[in-house]
Amino acid sequence: MTSLLDGARKLVTRGTDLGERIDGLEAAVAAGRGRLDDALLDEAATVADRAAGRLRLSAQHTVVAIAGATGSGKSSTFNALTGLELSSTGVRRPTTSWATACVWGSAGAEELLQWLGIPPRHQTMRDSMLDTAREDRELDGVVLMDLPDHDSTEVAHHLEVDRLVELADLLVWVLDPQKYADAAIHDRYLAPLRSHAGVMVVVLNHIDTVAEDRRQSMVDDVRRLLDLDGLQEVPIFAVSAREGIGIDGLRGEIASRVSAKKLTRRRIEADLRSAAGLLQEASGTGKARRLSPTRVDELEDAFADAAGVPVVVDAVERSTRLRAGRATTWPLVSVLSRFKPDPLKKLDLDLGESGAALRGSSRSALPATTPVQRARIDTEVRALADDASNGLGAPWVESVRRASVARLPEVGDLLDSAMARTDLGADKLPVWAGVVRVLQWLLILTALGGAVWAGLLAAGGSLSDEEYQVAGMPLPLLLLVGGVALGIVLAIVCRGLVGGTARARAAAADRRLRDEVHTVATELVVDPVTGELAAYSAVQTALRAALR
Repeated sequence: MTSLLDGARKLVTRGTDLGERIDGLEAAVAAGRGRLDDALLDEAATVADRAAGRLRLSAQHTVVAIAGATGSGKSSTFNALTGLELSSTGVRRPTTSWATACVWGSAGAEELLQWLGIPPRHQTMRDSMLDTAREDRELDGVVLMDLPDHDSTEVAHHLEVDRLVELADLLVWVLDPQKYADAAIHDRYLAPLRSHAGVMVVVLNHIDTVAEDRRQSMVDDVRRLLDLDGLQEVPIFAVSAREGIGIDGLRGEIASRVSAKKLTRRRIEADLRSAAGLLQEASGTGKARRLSPTRVDELEDAFADAAGVPVVVDAVERSTRLRAGRATTWPLVSVLSRFKPDPLKKLDLDLGESGAALRGSSRSALPATTPVQRARIDTEVRALADDASNGLGAPWVESVRRASVARLPEVGDLLDSAMARTDLGADKLPVWAGVVRVLQWLLILTALGGAVWAGLLAAGGSLSDEEYQVAGMPLPLLLLVGGVALGIVLAIVCRGLVGGTARARAAAADRRLRDEVHTVATELVVDPVTGELAAYSAVQTALRAALR
Protein backbone atom coordinates (compact mmCIF):
# COMPACT_ATOMS: atom_id res chain seq x y z
CA MET A 1 0.00 0.00 0.00
CA THR A 2 2.87 2.38 0.86
CA SER A 3 4.52 1.95 -2.54
CA LEU A 4 1.15 2.47 -4.22
CA LEU A 5 0.59 5.77 -2.39
CA ASP A 6 4.16 6.92 -3.06
CA GLY A 7 3.62 6.28 -6.74
CA ALA A 8 0.31 8.10 -6.61
CA ARG A 9 1.89 11.16 -5.04
CA LYS A 10 4.47 11.25 -7.83
CA LEU A 11 1.61 11.50 -10.31
CA VAL A 12 0.37 14.63 -8.55
CA THR A 13 3.73 16.32 -8.15
CA ARG A 14 5.38 15.18 -11.37
CA GLY A 15 6.72 18.16 -13.28
CA THR A 16 5.55 20.57 -10.55
CA ASP A 17 7.01 22.42 -7.61
CA LEU A 18 4.06 21.89 -5.29
CA GLY A 19 6.30 20.95 -2.37
CA GLU A 20 8.32 24.13 -2.72
CA ARG A 21 5.15 26.19 -3.03
CA ILE A 22 3.68 24.66 0.12
CA ASP A 23 6.98 25.30 1.92
CA GLY A 24 6.91 28.87 0.62
CA LEU A 25 3.43 29.49 2.00
CA GLU A 26 4.37 27.97 5.36
CA ALA A 27 7.51 30.13 5.48
CA ALA A 28 5.48 33.24 4.66
CA VAL A 29 3.08 32.45 7.50
CA ALA A 30 5.93 31.93 9.96
CA ALA A 31 7.68 35.16 8.97
CA GLY A 32 4.42 37.12 9.02
CA ARG A 33 3.42 36.12 12.56
CA GLY A 34 3.04 39.15 14.76
CA ARG A 35 2.98 41.45 11.75
CA LEU A 36 0.07 40.41 9.55
CA ASP A 37 -3.50 39.63 10.58
CA ASP A 38 -3.65 36.40 12.60
CA ALA A 39 -6.90 35.25 11.00
CA LEU A 40 -5.38 35.63 7.54
CA LEU A 41 -2.23 33.80 8.59
CA ASP A 42 -4.26 31.02 10.24
CA GLU A 43 -6.25 30.54 7.03
CA ALA A 44 -3.04 30.39 4.96
CA ALA A 45 -1.54 27.88 7.39
CA THR A 46 -4.70 25.78 7.08
CA VAL A 47 -4.40 25.85 3.29
CA ALA A 48 -0.77 24.73 3.48
CA ASP A 49 -1.63 21.92 5.91
CA ARG A 50 -4.57 20.85 3.77
CA ALA A 51 -2.41 20.80 0.63
CA ALA A 52 0.29 18.78 2.36
CA GLY A 53 -2.33 16.39 3.71
CA ARG A 54 -3.87 15.90 0.26
CA LEU A 55 -0.46 15.14 -1.24
CA ARG A 56 0.03 12.38 1.31
CA LEU A 57 -3.13 10.67 0.07
CA SER A 58 -4.02 8.80 -3.09
CA ALA A 59 -3.42 10.74 -6.31
CA GLN A 60 -5.09 7.93 -8.26
CA HIS A 61 -8.42 9.29 -7.06
CA THR A 62 -10.03 12.60 -7.94
CA VAL A 63 -12.57 14.07 -5.55
CA VAL A 64 -15.53 15.54 -7.44
CA ALA A 65 -18.09 17.42 -5.36
CA ILE A 66 -21.62 18.16 -6.61
CA ALA A 67 -23.03 21.20 -4.84
CA GLY A 68 -26.20 23.18 -5.22
CA ALA A 69 -29.22 24.74 -3.60
CA THR A 70 -32.40 23.07 -2.47
CA GLY A 71 -34.46 22.03 -5.49
CA SER A 72 -31.63 22.46 -7.99
CA GLY A 73 -31.64 18.73 -8.80
CA LYS A 74 -28.19 18.22 -7.37
CA SER A 75 -28.97 14.75 -6.00
CA SER A 76 -30.74 13.77 -9.23
CA THR A 77 -27.60 14.74 -11.12
CA PHE A 78 -25.52 12.70 -8.70
CA ASN A 79 -27.77 9.67 -9.22
CA ALA A 80 -27.70 10.12 -12.99
CA LEU A 81 -23.90 10.17 -13.03
CA THR A 82 -23.59 7.12 -10.79
CA GLY A 83 -26.43 5.23 -12.45
CA LEU A 84 -27.69 4.36 -8.97
CA GLU A 85 -30.30 5.73 -6.60
CA LEU A 86 -27.81 6.66 -3.88
CA SER A 87 -29.13 10.08 -2.85
CA SER A 88 -32.70 10.77 -1.87
CA THR A 89 -34.42 13.47 -3.88
CA GLY A 90 -37.41 15.75 -3.59
CA VAL A 91 -39.55 15.25 -0.51
CA ARG A 92 -37.45 12.22 0.39
CA ARG A 93 -34.39 14.42 0.79
CA PRO A 94 -32.64 13.36 4.05
CA THR A 95 -31.97 15.82 6.83
CA THR A 96 -28.48 14.46 7.53
CA SER A 97 -25.59 16.86 7.27
CA TRP A 98 -23.30 14.16 5.84
CA ALA A 99 -22.32 13.97 2.19
CA THR A 100 -22.82 10.81 0.15
CA ALA A 101 -19.87 9.39 -1.81
CA CYS A 102 -19.65 6.97 -4.69
CA VAL A 103 -16.18 5.63 -5.44
CA TRP A 104 -14.94 4.12 -8.71
CA GLY A 105 -11.88 2.09 -7.73
CA SER A 106 -11.73 1.29 -4.05
CA ALA A 107 -8.01 0.49 -3.90
CA GLY A 108 -6.24 3.28 -2.06
CA ALA A 109 -9.44 5.23 -1.41
CA GLU A 110 -9.91 4.37 2.26
CA GLU A 111 -7.47 6.97 3.64
CA LEU A 112 -8.83 9.58 1.26
CA LEU A 113 -12.41 8.98 2.43
CA GLN A 114 -11.29 9.22 6.05
CA TRP A 115 -9.57 12.53 5.23
CA LEU A 116 -12.79 13.73 3.62
CA GLY A 117 -14.72 12.70 6.72
CA ILE A 118 -17.28 10.55 4.85
CA PRO A 119 -18.76 7.92 7.22
CA PRO A 120 -18.67 4.32 5.91
CA ARG A 121 -22.47 4.15 5.81
CA HIS A 122 -22.44 7.01 3.28
CA GLN A 123 -19.87 5.36 1.03
CA THR A 124 -20.60 3.20 -2.03
CA MET A 125 -17.82 1.35 -3.85
CA ARG A 126 -18.88 1.27 -7.49
CA ASP A 127 -16.34 -1.38 -8.47
CA SER A 128 -17.80 -3.78 -5.90
CA MET A 129 -20.86 -4.13 -8.12
CA LEU A 130 -21.16 -6.42 -11.11
CA ASP A 131 -21.19 -3.56 -13.55
CA THR A 132 -18.70 -3.19 -16.37
CA ALA A 133 -20.41 -0.41 -18.26
CA ARG A 134 -18.11 1.80 -20.32
CA GLU A 135 -19.15 4.94 -18.44
CA ASP A 136 -18.14 3.31 -15.16
CA ARG A 137 -14.71 2.40 -16.53
CA GLU A 138 -14.11 5.94 -17.77
CA LEU A 139 -14.87 7.26 -14.30
CA ASP A 140 -12.30 4.96 -12.72
CA GLY A 141 -10.59 6.80 -9.89
CA VAL A 142 -13.47 9.21 -9.21
CA VAL A 143 -14.77 9.90 -5.72
CA LEU A 144 -18.11 11.56 -6.50
CA MET A 145 -19.74 13.36 -3.57
CA ASP A 146 -23.27 14.67 -3.23
CA LEU A 147 -23.07 17.55 -0.75
CA PRO A 148 -25.87 18.81 1.49
CA ASP A 149 -27.86 21.81 0.24
CA HIS A 150 -25.76 24.94 0.65
CA ASP A 151 -28.86 27.07 1.37
CA SER A 152 -30.27 24.72 3.98
CA THR A 153 -31.73 26.28 7.11
CA GLU A 154 -29.69 23.75 9.05
CA VAL A 155 -26.38 25.36 10.00
CA ALA A 156 -24.67 21.97 10.04
CA HIS A 157 -25.55 21.50 6.35
CA HIS A 158 -23.83 24.56 4.97
CA LEU A 159 -20.91 24.12 7.36
CA GLU A 160 -20.40 20.69 5.83
CA VAL A 161 -20.67 22.19 2.35
CA ASP A 162 -18.05 24.82 3.22
CA ARG A 163 -15.72 22.14 4.58
CA LEU A 164 -15.96 19.81 1.59
CA VAL A 165 -15.80 22.60 -0.98
CA GLU A 166 -12.32 23.28 0.37
CA LEU A 167 -11.31 19.63 -0.03
CA ALA A 168 -12.72 18.69 -3.44
CA ASP A 169 -10.47 18.50 -6.51
CA LEU A 170 -13.32 19.38 -8.90
CA LEU A 171 -16.42 21.40 -8.01
CA VAL A 172 -19.64 20.85 -9.96
CA TRP A 173 -22.17 23.58 -9.17
CA VAL A 174 -25.75 22.69 -10.06
CA LEU A 175 -28.05 25.65 -10.77
CA ASP A 176 -31.81 25.78 -11.19
CA PRO A 177 -33.42 27.70 -14.09
CA GLN A 178 -35.57 29.63 -11.61
CA LYS A 179 -32.80 30.48 -9.10
CA TYR A 180 -29.56 30.53 -11.11
CA ALA A 181 -29.10 34.27 -10.38
CA ASP A 182 -29.56 33.81 -6.64
CA ALA A 183 -26.97 35.93 -4.84
CA ALA A 184 -26.59 33.23 -2.17
CA ILE A 185 -24.48 31.03 -4.44
CA HIS A 186 -22.80 33.79 -6.46
CA ASP A 187 -21.70 35.91 -3.51
CA ARG A 188 -20.94 33.11 -1.07
CA TYR A 189 -19.28 30.57 -3.36
CA LEU A 190 -18.82 31.34 -7.04
CA ALA A 191 -17.30 34.83 -6.97
CA PRO A 192 -14.96 34.14 -4.01
CA LEU A 193 -13.67 31.06 -5.88
CA ARG A 194 -12.71 32.96 -9.04
CA SER A 195 -9.11 31.86 -8.51
CA HIS A 196 -10.35 28.25 -8.75
CA ALA A 197 -12.00 28.57 -12.16
CA GLY A 198 -9.77 25.80 -13.51
CA VAL A 199 -11.34 23.24 -11.18
CA MET A 200 -15.00 24.20 -11.56
CA VAL A 201 -17.92 23.18 -13.77
CA VAL A 202 -21.39 24.75 -13.75
CA VAL A 203 -24.51 22.71 -14.55
CA LEU A 204 -27.83 24.30 -15.47
CA ASN A 205 -30.24 21.52 -14.51
CA HIS A 206 -33.96 21.06 -15.30
CA ILE A 207 -33.33 22.34 -18.80
CA ASP A 208 -36.29 20.20 -19.91
CA THR A 209 -38.59 22.63 -18.09
CA VAL A 210 -37.42 25.49 -20.31
CA ALA A 211 -38.83 26.01 -23.77
CA GLU A 212 -36.34 24.96 -26.42
CA ASP A 213 -36.27 28.40 -28.02
CA ARG A 214 -35.29 29.95 -24.67
CA ARG A 215 -32.66 27.45 -23.56
CA GLN A 216 -29.68 29.07 -25.29
CA SER A 217 -30.57 32.57 -24.07
CA MET A 218 -30.79 31.21 -20.53
CA VAL A 219 -27.39 29.54 -20.88
CA ASP A 220 -26.05 32.84 -22.23
CA ASP A 221 -27.42 34.66 -19.21
CA VAL A 222 -25.75 32.16 -16.89
CA ARG A 223 -22.55 32.80 -18.85
CA ARG A 224 -22.94 36.53 -18.29
CA LEU A 225 -23.34 36.11 -14.55
CA LEU A 226 -20.34 33.80 -14.33
CA ASP A 227 -18.24 36.29 -16.28
CA LEU A 228 -19.23 38.96 -13.77
CA ASP A 229 -18.06 36.58 -11.04
CA GLY A 230 -14.67 36.35 -12.78
CA LEU A 231 -15.30 32.76 -13.92
CA GLN A 232 -14.88 33.22 -17.67
CA GLU A 233 -13.09 29.87 -18.01
CA VAL A 234 -15.75 27.78 -16.29
CA PRO A 235 -17.77 25.63 -18.75
CA ILE A 236 -21.57 25.42 -18.56
CA PHE A 237 -23.57 22.25 -19.19
CA ALA A 238 -27.31 22.40 -19.73
CA VAL A 239 -28.74 19.09 -18.49
CA SER A 240 -31.85 17.37 -17.32
CA ALA A 241 -30.97 14.71 -14.79
CA ARG A 242 -34.55 13.46 -14.88
CA GLU A 243 -34.65 13.10 -18.69
CA GLY A 244 -30.97 12.25 -19.14
CA ILE A 245 -30.36 15.30 -21.34
CA GLY A 246 -26.70 16.38 -21.34
CA ILE A 247 -25.65 13.82 -18.72
CA ASP A 248 -23.32 12.01 -21.13
CA GLY A 249 -21.58 15.27 -21.93
CA LEU A 250 -21.18 16.11 -18.26
CA ARG A 251 -19.88 12.65 -17.50
CA GLY A 252 -17.45 12.93 -20.40
CA GLU A 253 -16.19 16.31 -19.10
CA ILE A 254 -15.57 14.83 -15.67
CA ALA A 255 -13.94 11.74 -17.17
CA SER A 256 -11.60 13.74 -19.41
CA ARG A 257 -10.44 15.92 -16.55
CA VAL A 258 -9.96 12.94 -14.26
CA SER A 259 -8.00 10.97 -16.86
CA ALA A 260 -5.47 13.79 -17.18
CA LYS A 261 -4.57 13.34 -13.50
CA LYS A 262 -4.15 17.10 -13.12
CA LEU A 263 -7.19 18.10 -11.11
CA THR A 264 -5.71 17.45 -7.70
CA ARG A 265 -2.59 19.39 -8.64
CA ARG A 266 -4.65 22.25 -10.08
CA ARG A 267 -6.84 22.43 -6.99
CA ILE A 268 -3.82 22.53 -4.70
CA GLU A 269 -2.16 25.15 -6.91
CA ALA A 270 -5.34 27.23 -6.88
CA ASP A 271 -5.60 27.02 -3.10
CA LEU A 272 -1.95 27.98 -2.64
CA ARG A 273 -2.21 30.81 -5.15
CA SER A 274 -5.35 32.18 -3.53
CA ALA A 275 -3.93 32.07 0.02
CA ALA A 276 -0.58 33.50 -1.06
CA GLY A 277 -2.34 36.21 -3.06
CA LEU A 278 -4.33 37.31 -0.02
CA LEU A 279 -1.16 37.43 2.06
CA GLN A 280 0.61 39.43 -0.62
CA GLU A 281 -2.31 41.83 -0.85
CA ALA A 282 -2.17 42.40 2.90
CA SER A 283 1.61 42.55 3.04
CA GLY A 284 2.18 44.76 0.02
CA THR A 285 4.71 44.37 -2.77
CA GLY A 286 7.07 47.26 -2.04
CA LYS A 287 10.78 46.58 -2.20
CA ALA A 288 12.44 46.12 1.18
CA ARG A 289 14.76 48.99 2.02
CA ARG A 290 18.09 49.03 3.81
CA LEU A 291 18.61 51.28 6.77
CA SER A 292 20.13 54.56 5.70
CA PRO A 293 23.64 55.00 7.20
CA THR A 294 22.88 58.72 7.47
CA ARG A 295 19.75 58.02 9.51
CA VAL A 296 21.66 55.63 11.78
CA ASP A 297 24.41 58.22 12.30
CA GLU A 298 21.86 60.88 13.18
CA LEU A 299 20.17 58.51 15.61
CA GLU A 300 23.48 57.72 17.29
CA ASP A 301 24.27 61.45 17.50
CA ALA A 302 20.97 61.97 19.32
CA PHE A 303 21.78 59.11 21.71
CA ALA A 304 25.29 60.47 22.30
CA ASP A 305 23.95 63.94 23.01
CA ALA A 306 21.42 62.56 25.50
CA ALA A 307 24.14 60.45 27.18
CA GLY A 308 26.31 63.51 27.71
CA VAL A 309 29.11 62.37 25.41
CA PRO A 310 30.00 65.94 24.29
CA VAL A 311 30.19 67.02 27.96
CA VAL A 312 32.47 64.13 28.90
CA VAL A 313 34.68 64.57 25.83
CA ASP A 314 35.07 68.27 26.62
CA ALA A 315 35.94 67.38 30.21
CA VAL A 316 38.57 64.89 29.02
CA GLU A 317 40.19 67.56 26.85
CA ARG A 318 40.16 70.22 29.56
CA SER A 319 41.35 67.75 32.20
CA THR A 320 44.22 66.63 30.00
CA ARG A 321 45.17 70.25 29.33
CA LEU A 322 45.10 70.99 33.06
CA ARG A 323 47.04 67.93 34.21
CA ALA A 324 49.56 67.86 31.36
CA GLY A 325 49.96 71.65 31.59
CA ARG A 326 50.50 71.35 35.34
CA ALA A 327 53.24 68.78 34.69
CA THR A 328 55.03 70.77 32.00
CA THR A 329 54.69 74.38 33.16
CA TRP A 330 57.09 76.25 35.42
CA PRO A 331 56.82 74.54 38.82
CA LEU A 332 55.88 77.74 40.68
CA VAL A 333 52.93 78.23 38.31
CA SER A 334 52.11 74.52 38.65
CA VAL A 335 51.67 74.95 42.39
CA LEU A 336 49.10 77.69 41.82
CA SER A 337 47.20 75.57 39.21
CA ARG A 338 46.49 72.92 41.81
CA PHE A 339 43.75 75.14 43.14
CA LYS A 340 41.83 74.63 39.87
CA PRO A 341 39.33 71.70 40.02
CA ASP A 342 39.79 68.82 37.59
CA PRO A 343 36.86 68.82 35.09
CA LEU A 344 36.67 65.01 35.13
CA LYS A 345 36.47 64.91 38.90
CA LYS A 346 33.70 67.48 38.78
CA LEU A 347 31.77 64.94 36.62
CA ASP A 348 32.35 62.32 39.31
CA LEU A 349 34.76 60.43 37.07
CA ASP A 350 37.20 57.92 38.51
CA LEU A 351 40.82 58.56 37.53
CA GLY A 352 42.17 55.41 39.12
CA GLU A 353 44.31 52.67 37.65
CA SER A 354 41.54 51.35 35.38
CA GLY A 355 41.26 54.65 33.56
CA ALA A 356 38.74 57.44 33.71
CA ALA A 357 35.18 56.12 33.89
CA LEU A 358 31.99 57.03 35.66
CA ARG A 359 31.97 55.76 39.23
CA GLY A 360 29.83 52.62 39.20
CA SER A 361 26.80 53.36 37.05
CA SER A 362 26.22 56.86 38.43
CA ARG A 363 26.04 59.83 36.14
CA SER A 364 24.68 62.19 38.76
CA ALA A 365 27.25 64.89 37.92
CA LEU A 366 26.39 64.77 34.24
CA PRO A 367 23.59 67.00 33.03
CA ALA A 368 20.22 65.23 33.07
CA THR A 369 18.67 64.38 29.72
CA THR A 370 16.63 67.38 28.73
CA PRO A 371 13.17 67.28 27.12
CA VAL A 372 14.76 68.68 23.99
CA GLN A 373 17.27 65.82 23.86
CA ARG A 374 14.54 63.27 24.48
CA ALA A 375 12.41 64.82 21.76
CA ARG A 376 15.37 64.65 19.41
CA ILE A 377 15.72 60.91 20.10
CA ASP A 378 12.02 60.38 19.42
CA THR A 379 12.27 62.39 16.21
CA GLU A 380 15.30 60.50 14.94
CA VAL A 381 13.75 57.11 15.81
CA ARG A 382 10.57 58.06 13.99
CA ALA A 383 12.52 59.32 10.98
CA LEU A 384 14.57 56.12 10.82
CA ALA A 385 11.44 53.94 11.05
CA ASP A 386 9.58 56.01 8.44
CA ASP A 387 12.51 55.88 6.06
CA ALA A 388 12.96 52.11 6.54
CA SER A 389 9.27 51.32 6.02
CA ASN A 390 8.66 53.70 3.12
CA GLY A 391 6.73 51.86 0.40
CA LEU A 392 5.84 48.84 2.54
CA GLY A 393 2.32 47.67 3.28
CA ALA A 394 0.46 49.19 6.23
CA PRO A 395 1.03 46.16 8.55
CA TRP A 396 4.77 46.39 8.01
CA VAL A 397 4.86 50.15 8.51
CA GLU A 398 3.21 49.55 11.86
CA SER A 399 5.48 46.61 12.78
CA VAL A 400 8.63 48.61 11.95
CA ARG A 401 7.38 51.59 13.97
CA ARG A 402 6.45 49.30 16.88
CA ALA A 403 9.84 47.58 16.83
CA SER A 404 11.69 50.90 16.71
CA VAL A 405 10.14 52.22 19.93
CA ALA A 406 9.56 48.98 21.86
CA ARG A 407 12.76 49.27 23.91
CA LEU A 408 13.16 53.04 24.09
CA PRO A 409 12.20 53.07 27.81
CA GLU A 410 15.52 51.27 28.42
CA VAL A 411 17.62 53.90 26.71
CA GLY A 412 18.52 55.85 29.87
CA ASP A 413 19.76 52.84 31.85
CA LEU A 414 21.68 51.35 28.94
CA LEU A 415 23.38 54.63 28.10
CA ASP A 416 24.35 55.07 31.75
CA SER A 417 25.85 51.57 31.77
CA ALA A 418 27.67 52.27 28.53
CA MET A 419 29.19 55.46 29.94
CA ALA A 420 30.15 53.66 33.16
CA ARG A 421 32.09 50.89 31.46
CA THR A 422 33.98 53.09 29.01
CA ASP A 423 37.69 53.57 29.66
CA LEU A 424 38.32 57.20 28.68
CA GLY A 425 42.09 56.76 28.63
CA ALA A 426 42.67 59.93 30.66
CA ASP A 427 44.24 58.41 33.78
CA LYS A 428 47.96 58.69 32.98
CA LEU A 429 50.20 61.51 31.84
CA PRO A 430 51.95 61.01 28.52
CA VAL A 431 55.59 59.91 28.87
CA TRP A 432 56.95 63.10 27.36
CA ALA A 433 55.09 65.18 29.98
CA GLY A 434 56.82 63.20 32.74
CA VAL A 435 60.19 63.88 31.16
CA VAL A 436 59.40 67.59 30.92
CA ARG A 437 58.32 67.64 34.57
CA VAL A 438 61.73 66.25 35.58
CA LEU A 439 63.48 68.82 33.40
CA GLN A 440 61.44 71.64 34.89
CA TRP A 441 62.39 70.63 38.40
CA LEU A 442 66.04 70.31 37.40
CA LEU A 443 65.89 73.79 35.92
CA ILE A 444 64.20 75.26 39.02
CA LEU A 445 66.77 73.54 41.23
CA THR A 446 69.49 74.94 39.01
CA ALA A 447 67.97 78.41 39.34
CA LEU A 448 67.67 78.05 43.11
CA GLY A 449 71.22 76.76 43.36
CA GLY A 450 72.43 79.70 41.30
CA ALA A 451 70.49 82.10 43.54
CA VAL A 452 71.95 80.65 46.75
CA TRP A 453 75.44 80.62 45.29
CA ALA A 454 75.11 84.19 44.06
CA GLY A 455 73.90 85.24 47.51
CA LEU A 456 76.86 83.67 49.25
CA LEU A 457 79.35 85.18 46.81
CA ALA A 458 77.71 88.57 47.11
CA ALA A 459 77.94 88.38 50.91
CA GLY A 460 81.66 87.63 50.63
CA GLY A 461 82.23 90.40 48.10
CA SER A 462 83.54 87.93 45.49
CA LEU A 463 80.56 87.81 43.09
CA SER A 464 82.43 89.94 40.58
CA ASP A 465 85.64 87.97 40.78
CA GLU A 466 86.94 86.98 37.40
CA GLU A 467 87.06 83.32 38.27
CA TYR A 468 83.22 83.26 38.55
CA GLN A 469 82.65 85.05 35.27
CA VAL A 470 81.26 83.29 32.14
CA ALA A 471 80.79 85.37 29.02
CA GLY A 472 81.04 88.48 31.11
CA MET A 473 78.37 87.40 33.60
CA PRO A 474 78.73 85.80 37.00
CA LEU A 475 78.08 82.06 36.73
CA PRO A 476 75.69 81.93 39.70
CA LEU A 477 73.52 84.64 38.15
CA LEU A 478 73.75 82.86 34.81
CA LEU A 479 72.46 79.67 36.45
CA LEU A 480 69.68 81.62 38.15
CA VAL A 481 68.52 83.48 35.06
CA GLY A 482 69.10 80.56 32.72
CA GLY A 483 67.18 78.12 34.91
CA VAL A 484 64.19 80.46 35.11
CA ALA A 485 64.33 81.48 31.44
CA LEU A 486 64.70 77.95 30.12
CA GLY A 487 61.86 76.75 32.36
CA ILE A 488 59.56 79.45 31.03
CA VAL A 489 60.58 78.76 27.42
CA LEU A 490 60.09 75.01 27.91
CA ALA A 491 56.62 75.60 29.38
CA ILE A 492 55.67 77.80 26.41
CA VAL A 493 56.99 75.26 23.91
CA CYS A 494 55.05 72.47 25.63
CA ARG A 495 51.75 74.30 25.37
CA GLY A 496 51.38 73.15 21.77
CA LEU A 497 52.17 69.56 22.75
CA VAL A 498 49.69 69.75 25.62
CA GLY A 499 46.95 71.05 23.31
CA GLY A 500 47.63 68.31 20.74
CA THR A 501 47.64 65.62 23.42
CA ALA A 502 44.40 66.94 24.93
CA ARG A 503 42.69 66.96 21.55
CA ALA A 504 43.95 63.45 20.72
CA ARG A 505 42.75 62.06 24.05
CA ALA A 506 39.39 63.79 23.65
CA ALA A 507 39.04 62.29 20.16
CA ALA A 508 39.92 58.83 21.48
CA ALA A 509 37.42 59.19 24.32
CA ASP A 510 34.78 60.35 21.84
CA ARG A 511 35.39 57.25 19.67
CA ARG A 512 35.16 54.91 22.66
CA LEU A 513 32.01 56.55 23.97
CA ARG A 514 30.38 56.60 20.56
CA ASP A 515 31.27 52.94 20.06
CA GLU A 516 29.32 52.20 23.23
CA VAL A 517 26.47 54.45 22.10
CA HIS A 518 26.50 52.62 18.75
CA THR A 519 26.09 49.32 20.63
CA VAL A 520 23.12 50.71 22.58
CA ALA A 521 21.44 52.22 19.50
CA THR A 522 21.96 48.99 17.59
CA GLU A 523 20.48 46.88 20.36
CA LEU A 524 17.49 49.12 21.07
CA VAL A 525 16.51 50.39 17.62
CA VAL A 526 18.63 49.31 14.66
CA ASP A 527 18.53 45.54 15.22
CA PRO A 528 14.75 45.43 15.90
CA VAL A 529 14.03 47.47 12.77
CA THR A 530 16.45 45.40 10.73
CA GLY A 531 14.70 42.28 12.03
CA GLU A 532 11.35 43.56 10.77
CA LEU A 533 12.83 44.36 7.35
CA ALA A 534 14.37 40.87 7.24
CA ALA A 535 10.97 39.36 8.12
CA TYR A 536 9.35 41.38 5.34
CA SER A 537 11.98 40.17 2.85
CA ALA A 538 11.43 36.60 4.06
CA VAL A 539 7.67 36.93 3.51
CA GLN A 540 8.16 38.35 0.02
CA THR A 541 10.64 35.62 -0.95
CA ALA A 542 8.37 32.92 0.43
CA LEU A 543 5.31 34.34 -1.34
CA ARG A 544 7.19 34.45 -4.64
CA ALA A 545 7.89 30.74 -4.18
CA ALA A 546 4.23 30.05 -3.33
CA LEU A 547 2.95 32.09 -6.29
CA ARG A 548 5.46 30.69 -8.80
